[in-house]
Amino acid sequence: MRVLLTSFMLSLLLSFAACKDVQKSEQPKSESKQMTASAILSNPDYLAISYGGYRGVTRDQQPTIEQLKEDMRILAAMGIKIVRTYNMQLPQATNIVKAIDALKKEQPDFEMYVMLGAWIDCKNAWTGLEPDHNVESEQNAAEIDRAAALAAKYPDIIKVIAVGNEAMVKWATSYYVQPSVILKWVNHLQGLKQKGDLPKDLWITSSDNFASWGGGEREYHTADLNALIKAVDYISMHTYPMHDTHYNPVFWGTAAQDTTLPKEQQIQKAMLRARDYAIDQYSSVYRYMKSIGVDKPIHIGETGWATSCNDLYGTAGSKATDEYKSGEFYRLMREWTTSKNIACFYFEAFDEQWKDAGNPLGSENHFGLFTIDGKAKYALWNQVDTKAFQGLTRDGNPITKTYGGDKQQLLNSVQLPAVKSNFKGYE
Repeated sequence: MRVLLTSFMLSLLLSFAACKDVQKSEQPKSESKQMTASAILSNPDYLAISYGGYRGVTRDQQPTIEQLKEDMRILAAMGIKIVRTYNMQLPQATNIVKAIDALKKEQPDFEMYVMLGAWIDCKNAWTGLEPDHNVESEQNAAEIDRAAALAAKYPDIIKVIAVGNEAMVKWATSYYVQPSVILKWVNHLQGLKQKGDLPKDLWITSSDNFASWGGGEREYHTADLNALIKAVDYISMHTYPMHDTHYNPVFWGTAAQDTTLPKEQQIQKAMLRARDYAIDQYSSVYRYMKSIGVDKPIHIGETGWATSCNDLYGTAGSKATDEYKSGEFYRLMREWTTSKNIACFYFEAFDEQWKDAGNPLGSENHFGLFTIDGKAKYALWNQVDTKAFQGLTRDGNPITKTYGGDKQQLLNSVQLPAVKSNFKGYE
């Protein structure tokens, strides 16, 4: 009996050890799905994008959970792993998270994360009264509370909270606040992390124009900004060369010696200069950050290029907006940022017509890589060719190419930037 008992016990021990070995071998797979913000944002295989799912001319028309799931499948098919939202007042951001959660339950290998935006305003913003840029809106506290509650509920999905969107840049005259307001709420969220009310690896930032992060005029170089840079987990900066084809066109134009080149080559040179202009703005923020003794990641919270415009950037203006130039900018920015392990929340996934509802041809309505009805613009034609979107639809529409995929037809609609006789390019 003694020998039999020992053999039996030995058998149990071996079985137990085998089970432990299986658990150990499976553990890394489980851990690999618990991605942190740090790992996601620095991973070139985890592409980022800015996302709004609105189809109508007003945000009163909220996208349904099924529509949001449909969009998430499309974005996942093009390699997107993290989406950026903008506010918590409306149901969309919460519903995006719910849609991702539902997809994860339906497909255990589905992977999508969220950079959650909390909108910040000054007192009297959007009211018709004179905005008071030195006092914050009474609504900000509730907005932060909503963001924190959702992040606490879905720690496997929400990896970043951004306090404000272009909330400090002074050209946002309707609503901008002082850096002290953003600093206050960043510190509040960091405190919730320390108390254990929010995940320790949740990253807190603010998403703002490069100038607001010290990369522009000296008026932004304040003690509160310096304290904010030290308080955030990383800097989320915006850069929009497209807007500066009108406001600061130092890089925009065609050199006289290049006019004999084929049309595509002239445009490619212009878009390379636009890319380099964005890199220079990124570098200006980096230099300022280092000048105050800080060294932390800088990622791009927004950049993009509209495909249509009927005023400043269109035919009557800088001639910047069309699908070909937009596609070139997208390619160049993705190549640069992924090569440097910089997250780029490209603006944006789909066209949204509520942004300039009174002017359907306004540029704000046409920043998407997809049209509202699901056509892939030139930037994504190659992914249609590789059947990345096969079987996927948007509101019942299969994903097809704009212009019927006819590149020559597209090029016929493209205009060249004006020739500058003394233009040396952007140096």
